[in-house]
Amino acid sequence: MLSLVVNMLASALLMGIAEGGVLEHREERIQHGRPLSDKQEQEDYDHDAFLGDEDAEYFETLDPDESQRRLGIICDKIDKDENGLINLEELQKWIQFVQEREVREDTERQWGERNKGQGEHVSWDSFRKDVYGFIEEGGEGGYNFQPMMDRDSRRWQKADSDGDGKLTKLEFQAFLHPEDSGYMRDIMVIETLEDMDVDKDGSLSLDEYIGDMYKGMPGDNEPDWVTQEREMFAMERDKDGDGFMSFEEVQQWIIPDDFDHSLAEAKHLIVKADVNGDSFLSKEEVLE
Repeated sequence: MLSLVVNMLASALLMGIAEGGVLEHREERIQHGRPLSDKQEQEDYDHDAFLGDEDAEYFETLDPDESQRRLGIICDKIDKDENGLINLEELQKWIQFVQEREVREDTERQWGERNKGQGEHVSWDSFRKDVYGFIEEGGEGGYNFQPMMDRDSRRWQKADSDGDGKLTKLEFQAFLHPEDSGYMRDIMVIETLEDMDVDKDGSLSLDEYIGDMYKGMPGDNEPDWVTQEREMFAMERDKDGDGFMSFEEVQQWIIPDDFDHSLAEAKHLIVKADVNGDSFLSKEEVLE
């Protein structure tokens, strides 16, 4: 019954106790504030809240007894006051810890791959040659990577807070994970609009909004969650009611002001798994 939560907790466990560079260009929206309607999309989102990489797949290969043992360990790690129950604050802190550690570890990994003895900085020229050098050698293989490089160049310049053409490790982290840096918010909105704004008019229509998340075939009946998203567009996304989402409205959608992702995700998970309705998660509820 609680396989979704079990898998999410398992993912987090692997990050904490499992034995143990090429820049990835993510296509998904940031959507820290977006309520997801599709069940599979929500499950993927929940997995990302706990870990965000392939470790969850490894957990699925474990036998049931080992899975239960590891889930018990993760419950004990989250339950800081050792009262046998996981409360909202404990779950939120765990989610936040896992998310921050993932960002740090990814930054450290990619910094090690890209720094190449450059000391405390990585230059754009070095990064460009390392990631996109094959373009200059005529090795694009029929795909035009120039727009991707231009996009990275623009994001690099935004992350380069002192404008010296080089990134410190902290600036490099902002480049890799702009969603976690306040001064990078504008670039995330710009990139989202570029991805979704098919007619390039600088705003999102209802068709563009829906088309980015649902690719139905002609004659198909739309799932209920798509209908809900259409209503959401009209009632909440398009705040001025002009039929389009402006830059500011897109920003409020994907990166809302004062939105605490770890708190929202913790609340969501407790609602999902709290069988007896006491607003806590017992180990039994997680392991059941």
